[in-house]
Amino acid sequence: MGNPEIASILVNCGIESIGDSRISNLKKMHLADVKTQFILLRIPLLSEVESVVRYSDLSLNSELIVIQKLSVFALMNNTVHKIILMVELGDLREGIMPCELDETIEQVLKLKGIELKGIGTNLSCFGGIQPDEIKMQFLSSLVDKIEKKFKIKLDIVSGGNSANYSWFSSSKNTGRINNLRIGESIFLGCEAIHRKPISGLFTDAFTLIAEIIELKEKPSVPFGKKSENAFGTVSTPHNRGKMKRAILGIGLQDVVVSGLKPRIDIQLLGASSDHTIFDINKTKLNVGDQIEFDLNYAALLSAMNSPYVSKIKRDNIIKS
Repeated sequence: MGNPEIASILVNCGIESIGDSRISNLKKMHLADVKTQFILLRIPLLSEVESVVRYSDLSLNSELIVIQKLSVFALMNNTVHKIILMVELGDLREGIMPCELDETIEQVLKLKGIELKGIGTNLSCFGGIQPDEIKMQFLSSLVDKIEKKFKIKLDIVSGGNSANYSWFSSSKNTGRINNLRIGESIFLGCEAIHRKPISGLFTDAFTLIAEIIELKEKPSVPFGKKSENAFGTVSTPHNRGKMKRAILGIGLQDVVVSGLKPRIDIQLLGASSDHTIFDINKTKLNVGDQIEFDLNYAALLSAMNSPYVSKIKRDNIIKS
């Protein structure tokens, strides 16, 4: 999330490395003097490799041309940049096809200024493919073959992200997997396949607060000649007669509204760029009142990156 304050808390709690998908966020934490190992989680843009070498200690990679450029800047900066090669295991996001992995490794090992620390994979994020015993055993078998063929030791075998939590917690044999890139589970207190809470963690560590800017009784169905709305869709609401409609001063440019869960009994009707509208018939609210929401991953990601959403740390909150 690129928040130096949160990063410092994690480091002080014993976290030994912090990853982010944006090099600008790693730079922000680096300049804030956060002392830890920084990992770039998104494969680098070819145009940003110099910053990758400067502000990350390790990066995930799948393109040889990018790694070659990382080598150039590592040598220019008299340093060694560590990499993890990402392997495609079916989710069809980033990753080298397994049949092409040996050829890539052969070329990487020739590069000066680059240290191959391990291999990794990503599942669930794009195609929704779950990490399971078969996928993880296959990744482990690739490690064994690579080490035997190239006579090297791979220190890191990164099996995935928070979607791996259920597999990890239930598996009797995790094989060679010794690294998971877990963020969602820590921050939201749940595993990322079925969103089940994890014992001992909080599911409400983050709260989004929005203020009511209009509250009026209006029809439940728009009236007049209908067309697409500002975002290219045509709404088809049910006719429920008149209702109390509250507009909140937050919208789609601030947060993924569908990922908000109100902590009171109100119903989301829709949102535009700067407004989110709720049916509040079952409540007694007024203009100026604030409504609290829990956030899912998409909502938290967007809210944390919105310059219009203030981030405020609440200290000394203890829950029984």
